[in-house]
Amino acid sequence: MEKPKPEAFREKWGEMLKRIKTLSRIKRVEIEREEKTEKETGDKSLDSYELEELKEELSCRFGASADLKIEELKAGAADALLFYLETMIDSNVLKEIIHSIAKEPGTDTKVKTIDDVKGYGKEHFGGSGYKLAETVSQMTDFMLSGSIILAFKGVPRAISIPVPTTESRSIAEPSTQTVVRGPKDGFVETLSVNVSLIRRRIKNPRLQFEEFTIGNDTRTTVFISYMKDIADSGIVEEVRKRLKKIDTGAIFETGNIEELIADKTATLFPLALNTERPDAVAANLLEGKVAILCDGTPFVLLVPAVLVDFFSVSEDYYQNFLMGTFIRFIRYISFMIALITPSLYVGILTFHHELLPTTLLLSVIAQREGVPFPAVIEVLLMEITFEILREAGVRMPRAVGQTVSIVGALVIGQAAAEAGIISNIMVIIVAITAIANFVSPTYSFANASRLLRFLLIITAAFLGLYGVLIVLVLMVAHLSALRSFGVPYLAPVAPFIIESQKDVFFRFPFWSMNKRPSYLKPQKEEKQPKTGSPSPPPMNGGHGK
Repeated sequence: MEKPKPEAFREKWGEMLKRIKTLSRIKRVEIEREEKTEKETGDKSLDSYELEELKEELSCRFGASADLKIEELKAGAADALLFYLETMIDSNVLKEIIHSIAKEPGTDTKVKTIDDVKGYGKEHFGGSGYKLAETVSQMTDFMLSGSIILAFKGVPRAISIPVPTTESRSIAEPSTQTVVRGPKDGFVETLSVNVSLIRRRIKNPRLQFEEFTIGNDTRTTVFISYMKDIADSGIVEEVRKRLKKIDTGAIFETGNIEELIADKTATLFPLALNTERPDAVAANLLEGKVAILCDGTPFVLLVPAVLVDFFSVSEDYYQNFLMGTFIRFIRYISFMIALITPSLYVGILTFHHELLPTTLLLSVIAQREGVPFPAVIEVLLMEITFEILREAGVRMPRAVGQTVSIVGALVIGQAAAEAGIISNIMVIIVAITAIANFVSPTYSFANASRLLRFLLIITAAFLGLYGVLIVLVLMVAHLSALRSFGVPYLAPVAPFIIESQKDVFFRFPFWSMNKRPSYLKPQKEEKQPKTGSPSPPPMNGGHGK
């Protein structure tokens, strides 16, 4: 028998040493990575726990929570524990899963390695979207999201099976943005339902949804949605970046997110458009905007938002373009009436009587005869009273709330006028101002005009109409300095973009609006080909006679 040559033996031995060194280096890197993760998150991987230790750890984390359930069972020949929160899961699905696992006691199914866990999960829960948990923190996150956890003895991985409860509010008409003509469905507090409402309107695989978890305590699920082939990648990336930078304990509503990602917080004007309407979100996504959806609220944020967005509603596009333009003009006029009417009253009566016609001036003086307060106190008294009544109307049951806010203010105003505390014209001005403020389609934007109105009233009391003009100029300067995710707030008016003027003050015919707003920098600017206005068929033969 021929002896192996020393050179060949040395080569094989060298190769074996290299492999051992490589494997040890890989193992060292994995250990260092796990140690780094444990150090950063304060969490340990599951291979640090036996089943009993894992049971104690989760019991310690959840404390005396009555809804924490831990069940011992056999998964084939393997010992296992089932962890779940009773209040977060569908009990019927849970019974089916336990029944399917319990059917196998005594079988030869063994789960000893990570590959065995993967195989078991694929075989039993492949259609339910199962995931593998590597750490205790991952297990708790999955449980708090409505999953059950199946952990096996001696295996550093656990199976997470999502079985969230299906209880949620049924889809109903939005309470804040009602329309006469148009879809009547609105978003609800369940994120999956809201996503389906958008997908139902945009049946396109390029509609993207990305998931984020925000809130160190609440672990709130947040989605961003955009059209992959339309939305500007720079804006999408900026939204991602700002969401990832959020470091807070609790997120309950998109209003929390709006304040944390806004370009500027020291402003009364909203820098993100919020809506309850799926059709409005779908339309804005197709224009190139990004939607932010938050679990637990029916309100969706749309960014970037510009000033003209707050004067448009979905119904503008569901009716004749002439009527849509007329109603839009009514909104702009109503905003100015709600903003400056009380301050004009104060300024004219205090400093500029000569601006009123003599007959009207004498009538106003006659009505104010016996009123013990100057004009500014009279206006502030009525405005604050109305704000109190409006807030009471919001907090009271819906059936009587609206009546309290409007009718209550008019009744109190009339009684105050008869008592000689205020003048009759003051009641008229406050009523007109309040009704004009209700015309605003967006509640957050209407709030801006409510607060600015008080600033204008006080300025008019000291500087007259010059003070009103100064505040309005400063307001326009402030608006021109605002940005929403880098987009000028006054676009497309300032900077003036002529191609985007078809849907600002006027609502042009639908067939003529063939381009997306250029200030959003869409990847595809054209949204429909130029076809020209529709024309009737020629009147020949038997047609038209």
